[in-house]
Parts: sequence; structure tokens; C-alpha cells
Amino acid sequence: MWSNLMNKSNPTDNPAENSAVGMKDLVEYIVKALVDNPNTVEVTEVSTTSTSVIEVKVDQSDAGKVIGREGRIANAIRTIVKSAGGRDNRKINVEIITQ
Repeated sequence: MWSNLMNKSNPTDNPAENSAVGMKDLVEYIVKALVDNPNTVEVTEVSTTSTSVIEVKVDQSDAGKVIGREGRIANAIRTIVKSAGGRDNRKINVEIITQ
């Protein structure tokens, strides 16, 4: 499945943008699998030349499922994204926002 997310049909010429788009899709896939209301999940990405911020908006009732006990699930998502972004020399941060 990860290879399907990374192999988009219309990639951009900038490899850094390709990885950020893949990370956004990966985060969206993971979060939608965790929550009860996947239709309310919104994932947006704000990026600069060397940094990207992936904002995840979830329903208030699903926030605990995405954050996890003591933030373990949220930290695991951040670890996956940061390690994959590190190979492209990009900083990618994940922020979880409740609606």
C-alpha cells in the first residue's frame, strides 16, 4: 500500500514535493484507519523550501484515538513521517487539531 501512495500518477518535478505529498497521503491513510468517522478527517500541508507542516483535523470524539495514551500514537505517526522526510533533508512536522 505504501508503494501505491508514493507512486502518484502526476508527480511534480521537485522530489521534495513528491515526498511531502506522499507523507500527506500516508498520514491521511493512517488517521482514517484509526478513527470512527473517517469522513470528518481533513489533512492539509503547508510547506516551505525546507520544512513542511502536515495538519490533521479530526472530530473531537476521535481525538483520543489519534493521540493515544500519553501521546504514543501521535508520536509514532510523527516518527514515521520525520524519518521518511529525513532521507530528503526535509523537516516534516505533524500537528493534530480537533474540530
